[in-house]
Amino acid sequence: MIDNVLIVSSREQSIPSFISLLKSEGCRSVGAVKDAAEAKKVCSDREFSMIIINTPLSDEFGDELAFELLRSTCSSVMLIVRNELEGRIEEKLLPVGGYVIGKPLDKTVLHKALNFTEAASNRMKSLQRENVKLHKKVEDSRIINRAKYILMEYLSMSEAQAHKYIEKQAMDLRLTKLEVAKNLLSTYDS
Repeated sequence: MIDNVLIVSSREQSIPSFISLLKSEGCRSVGAVKDAAEAKKVCSDREFSMIIINTPLSDEFGDELAFELLRSTCSSVMLIVRNELEGRIEEKLLPVGGYVIGKPLDKTVLHKALNFTEAASNRMKSLQRENVKLHKKVEDSRIINRAKYILMEYLSMSEAQAHKYIEKQAMDLRLTKLEVAKNLLSTYDS
């Protein structure tokens, strides 16, 4: 189920029907803005699972906005265009992860598109979490390596000795190697 969706549509009369349709598809929170400028502002303050752009917009067509949002957010982006433009716009957006649907909207096609974009959004969130874990692991490794270097420099230990020292301290004090390394850094690196 999609958490929160932003609709970008310059046709104000179409917004209530979009909201109703999305809520019937299980979307929990649906917001709407009228143009690209408003969408950029809202997206800089808040993260959306999905952004649906109903083209054309009053201040641009909408494909430029889609490109920008695909680059600057982790949101799934769906562009709704006239049927005759669908293939051409899809060729441009598909390589960067955008999804294009032709007008008039078919409920079955929209349902499948929502399922696809939800799956893509879930995958993106999973990759983000993994990326955060990896960054933390690299940073922790950096701190531990700095502590080893300090032991090598101040106590004339070899790298293997410094490594063993940190591991033994962690075991003896029931701390993590990272906590031991931080303690060493605060002692010697001040």
